[in-house]
Amino acid sequence: MSRISYASLRKITRYELARILAVRALQLSLGAPPLINIDEVKKKDSYHIALEEVRRKILPIVIKRRLPNGEEYIFSLRDLDIDLSGLDHG
Repeated sequence: MSRISYASLRKITRYELARILAVRALQLSLGAPPLINIDEVKKKDSYHIALEEVRRKILPIVIKRRLPNGEEYIFSLRDLDIDLSGLDHG
């Protein structure tokens, strides 16, 4: 792995996080079953359920990253460092 450290690759970007939350919230709003007990979430709207699923890292999602040098890396959501500070945890 060239000059980019594996640790820096493990941090999810805000754009990746936004896309995951948006896609999962849409799935939930269209009737997909939640992967958590929704009684454990204060606000029961699709966004807050998706946010809690991401926080618990239980979504079966992978992120594929292509670096400028052509290298590709695939990460499971559970293997990434996710910073949810500043988001409404409801």
